[in-house]
Amino acid sequence: MRRLRSAMIGGASASALLIGAGSTAAQERASVAGTVDAIVAGETSADAAVQDALAAFEAWSELNAVAVLDGERALERAQAVDAGEVSGPLAGLPIVVKDNTQVEGLPASAGTPALRSVFSEESAPIVERLTLAGAIVVATSNMHELAFGISGWNPVYQTGSEPGVRNPYDTSRFAGGSSSGTGALVGAGAVLAGLGTDTGGSVRVPAAINGAAGLRPTMERYPAEGIVPISSTRDTPGFIAATVADIELLDRVVTGDDEARAADLDGLRLGIAPGFTADLDGDVQAVWDDTIARLEEAGVEMVDVDASSIFELNATLSFPIAFYEGRRDLVAYLEAYAPELTIEDVVSDIASPDVKGTYEMIVLPGQLPMPDGTMAELGPIYETAISEGRPALIAEYESLFDEGGIDALIFPTVPQVAGMAGPEASSPEMFNRIIRNTDPGSNAGLPGLSVPAALGTETGLPVGIELDGPAGSDRRLIEIGLAIEDVLGPLPRPDAP
Repeated sequence: MRRLRSAMIGGASASALLIGAGSTAAQERASVAGTVDAIVAGETSADAAVQDALAAFEAWSELNAVAVLDGERALERAQAVDAGEVSGPLAGLPIVVKDNTQVEGLPASAGTPALRSVFSEESAPIVERLTLAGAIVVATSNMHELAFGISGWNPVYQTGSEPGVRNPYDTSRFAGGSSSGTGALVGAGAVLAGLGTDTGGSVRVPAAINGAAGLRPTMERYPAEGIVPISSTRDTPGFIAATVADIELLDRVVTGDDEARAADLDGLRLGIAPGFTADLDGDVQAVWDDTIARLEEAGVEMVDVDASSIFELNATLSFPIAFYEGRRDLVAYLEAYAPELTIEDVVSDIASPDVKGTYEMIVLPGQLPMPDGTMAELGPIYETAISEGRPALIAEYESLFDEGGIDALIFPTVPQVAGMAGPEASSPEMFNRIIRNTDPGSNAGLPGLSVPAALGTETGLPVGIELDGPAGSDRRLIEIGLAIEDVLGPLPRPDAP
């Protein structure tokens, strides 16, 4: 088990115990822009940056966070940067890419055995945009199998003594999911940034649980081709990075938008909905209370809003969409990229009991369990969810933002800190609790930004605060996130092994 040494400080007030602003370790942490600038200025080299990442992967092997290492090619690319053959706003930056996203020459296995031998002929467009900007893919990152889970417990890739992707602040805890490895490696400081994907919280959950920033963009803002899918309605690539400032640069590189500056918090209106703030564990509650107090002191106006209809609508459409499209979209992906495999081949080799059970009981037969214990045909339920439920959910969000006159919703990203690692972390009860706050906005296609807030006083584990905004408000969310980050201060990183 590994904990941050300075996480517990006796004899101080509860507010003072929320570790964040003012930490010397946090202030000294590198940034994406600072790293690239140092490489360009010759103060360090891309080769040294990649070597450091490779050494960190080895040192943090107990995290089980790396799927496939690409060290030799990464060093070759670093040498090209140092020789002036490659330039760009990310020149020399080591990154990791979630194992379900195609990187030329590597498998995009989505953490499942059947796809480990399927090597990508070209990189996914989102990866291509990053590498054209000079970023260097050092490894693919481990994940919850087929992205169908939130704990990262997956026995397929294991570099440590026990299976499952682990939390760098306490390796007896899980790293969240499904972008587990990216979250853990960024949280550990092994890399400053990486790609994940988000269907119902799979970028924001591991970002929050591992002490990083995470952005789920508005649907279709980033290209989603070349990614092993769950749901074309809900899937999107997204970034996990050390800070919101890093997210700002990465998003700008991908989209070509102008640079965003921190918003003026004085007079900003943020919505608080009881459904998002109920039943928080002790550490999350303390961080949430402290965050709201500090933002109000900075001039933010907190507006009470009612999101009960949003939760009611989301409950009727979330799983029907994911389960129905889980079969349809994976079949289409296999036909395009692995025609020698059927979905039955993939399912027969699934290694994680929770994921295997989901596919065998629901996804393959197209049957949805009902509250009375019977099974119903999934197709008609899905059609209703897509044609009626999802438009109604989108309309409810639009009304919430418009009638409340709010810039964004604010809430704890996850209602609890990271739980204990192990197969039990993949229970349906844990799954539903962990995605409670991130799932509704996902189904509506909205952008969501998780900001690292503080380390809890009881566990020393990270807590994240999320902002959800109207569709297309990604840059505005980033501006608000930058300002909130300035108020809260950066988190200290866990001790290196």
